[in-house]
Amino acid sequence: MIVRKAALAFVLTALGLPHSGAAQSEEPLQPPLSLPQTLRGTVVVPLSERPAVAADTLPELFLVLVACWTAPTGLERLEDVQITARMSLRQDGTLVGPPRITFAAGAPTAGSRNLLVRVTLGAIRRCMPAHITPALGRAIAGRPLALRFIYRGPDR
Repeated sequence: MIVRKAALAFVLTALGLPHSGAAQSEEPLQPPLSLPQTLRGTVVVPLSERPAVAADTLPELFLVLVACWTAPTGLERLEDVQITARMSLRQDGTLVGPPRITFAAGAPTAGSRNLLVRVTLGAIRRCMPAHITPALGRAIAGRPLALRFIYRGPDR
């Protein structure tokens, strides 16, 4: 404990900050706050019908976020396409900054991958603000969301 007090006094002195040995040493040092956990979800798209009520749970939220996604023209025949978007929402369901694509697989060419990315980002923006309850909004506000879209193909 004496070493910790001396080390703290040395750091404060080195930084040019005022300190008094007794007042500073009585307060325990707190560990740094951790980053929020990413909320993850996977949804098979396209949805057969759009959710009618406000989302109140995470599984319902993920359905609300993918409700606007449709198979891109020219890529409808692809099978087992996956794309993951990362985003954060405010309490009111609006985006905090632009969503980002963190993973894409199943598109055979760079052009088809770019089309898939554009369609996915456009679908997320069209579904904004997300229709969520105030309680869910408070629970997820500012937390990172990672949402994986899976498109199995037209016959599945």
